[in-house]
Amino acid sequence: MSVHMTDTLTSFTDRRRNKNSAPPPRAEWPAWPIYGLVDDLYPVVAAWHANGHRVALATLVSIVGSSPRPLGSEMAINEHGEVAGYVSGGCVEGAVAAQALEVLKTGTPAMLDYGAGSPVLDVQLTCGGRIGIFVRAIDDVGEYVAHWGEARERRQPLDVAIDLESGTHRYGPAHNEASHRIFHQRYLPTPRLVIAGGDPVTLALAQLAPTFGYDVLLLRPYGPPAPPPNSTLAHYDTRPLARALEALTLDAYTALYTLTHDIDDDHSALAKGLASPAFAVGALGSRSKAADRIERLRAAGFSVEALQRLHTPAGLSINAREPREIALSVLAELVALRARVSAATA
Repeated sequence: MSVHMTDTLTSFTDRRRNKNSAPPPRAEWPAWPIYGLVDDLYPVVAAWHANGHRVALATLVSIVGSSPRPLGSEMAINEHGEVAGYVSGGCVEGAVAAQALEVLKTGTPAMLDYGAGSPVLDVQLTCGGRIGIFVRAIDDVGEYVAHWGEARERRQPLDVAIDLESGTHRYGPAHNEASHRIFHQRYLPTPRLVIAGGDPVTLALAQLAPTFGYDVLLLRPYGPPAPPPNSTLAHYDTRPLARALEALTLDAYTALYTLTHDIDDDHSALAKGLASPAFAVGALGSRSKAADRIERLRAAGFSVEALQRLHTPAGLSINAREPREIALSVLAELVALRARVSAATA
């Protein structure tokens, strides 16, 4: 995703200064920023479309200096002022939502300029940076949702080229346009976490991972028919591990962690993960067991480069002892590793 932000901010700042119009009506703003806990906008936009709502998207298209949110972050706003997602640390979301209502009313897109050097003196950023947020109505929201949903189903990124003057967009890979008018948005597939095991750490990880946006696939060979309580799983498999692993397709947006406490099952799971493009492969256990695992995988033909992808003992070192603490250490590790994947595929 890229755009020449200085040119964009300058041209639209001049347009704002010359515009003589009343400020748009403010949406009724929630008392707590629940909208900021929504990172995956697809289910929200799809549900709004299904209920006949109109939708505007506000996209963070330029950053000068610091920003609490990465380039490409988005908010969705409907004609009733409902919002999901966020584009700053809470400094500008109310103003963005109000402007989005005006965009939905008039059909005219808007570039919003906030922060250091911006003409909007009443909305400044605590981080000291400057951001450009492009707000546009999605007139073909049905088609937008269809393209987005198809890409998610196929577990492929969806590329959208956004024209920052007209507000129009086209679908498909970037064509390396040099124009500062074009911003390349990329929606990545939902991250998946495959967990093999059935101990308390497995339960804690299965419960916590969905709150971090992961679809969780739990493999528990010969486990109980019902999935664990208080968990939201995308898939639960009680077949023998060899059969469950054989049926799995691991892509670059999937992590696999094994917590079986069985050396043979752990080896099978790790071999499956290292032979795939999975962005993270790990195993719970002591450092002495880690050495044994690595030696066995080396004997199975895995290269030094492949073994460097293995994270064992699993999780970041945070002095974790309790199941939820250990699960948190694994999720912290996944946050760091996933960030590298997102940067590499942007």
